[in-house]
Amino acid sequence: MSVVDSGPSLNSSVAAFRRFNRVYTRFIGVLDEELLNSGYSLAEARVLYELATRHTPTAKEIAVALGMDPAYLSRILARFEKSSLLKRTTSKKDARSAYLALTQKGKSRFEKLNALSEEQARGILRALPPTGQTNLIGYMSDLERLLAPNAQEGARYVLRPHRPGDMGWVVHREGALYTQEYGFDETFEALVARIVADFLTEFDPKRERCWIAEVNGQNVGHIFLVKHPTEPSTAKLRLLLVEPSARGLRLGSALVEECVNFARDVGYKKITLWTQSILVAAHRIYQKAGFRLVEEQANCKFGKDLVSQTWELELTSGLRKVERQDGRTG
Repeated sequence: MSVVDSGPSLNSSVAAFRRFNRVYTRFIGVLDEELLNSGYSLAEARVLYELATRHTPTAKEIAVALGMDPAYLSRILARFEKSSLLKRTTSKKDARSAYLALTQKGKSRFEKLNALSEEQARGILRALPPTGQTNLIGYMSDLERLLAPNAQEGARYVLRPHRPGDMGWVVHREGALYTQEYGFDETFEALVARIVADFLTEFDPKRERCWIAEVNGQNVGHIFLVKHPTEPSTAKLRLLLVEPSARGLRLGSALVEECVNFARDVGYKKITLWTQSILVAAHRIYQKAGFRLVEEQANCKFGKDLVSQTWELELTSGLRKVERQDGRTG
């Protein structure tokens, strides 16, 4: 049944709709001059989010995604660039267009803002009983389906540093997924457990990093960059994983790119990784990032007859042109 655009029924619905908007915007603090006392307005925070979760977007793409006036967006981007949060790479195909990416400083600012926003959500949910939490999330999902039925098609990821509890999830998902997809036995899970235990006990935040990928607040991937035990100028890339539900988002390439950029920024000269020949999808990601296969060796590991591989990437000084999955370079 369609709703007639007149009469008391629609009028009361409009009044209820507006009342909810007033209550909700006041409740989450979007009317404050700064969002969550972050130093950024709501509009600036949304632009930061788009820059952090899109793969080298253009200003036009962000304006369309946010429904934002291009001139207003241009002023925000100019402020970000002046504050060293943003870098632009001119398109080779169209000199009038540029690809946008956050700098390390920009990524750090986004991570802090993202953490504040997540803590706000946790605080709101903690104040509710379990049934209230379930009902609230259910109602919000209903709203999303009604008002933005195609929103899930544009799901995007967030890359963040590891937090307490993440390593247990890493070990669980590595063990479960590699058994399910490749038939590995429990010795592989034991290896992963040792890797993450060493990472936590010997973690050097200046030279090492773990990135956890999220979609809609759920962990869907991870990667590690750690110091080589005997070569100070070499880093090791470890434990790249993307959940089946998140494949197709170019998440694997984004995780590897984060490792490469971080390694270059902190002064490593080379990145090496150890993998298996059956992991063909991962090989394509490594190749596009510039890695080359340097060694192969047949072995029996994890209950399977395998061929292990060593891949390496020499890091040049300055920015190296990297071919991306969408065909761009930057």
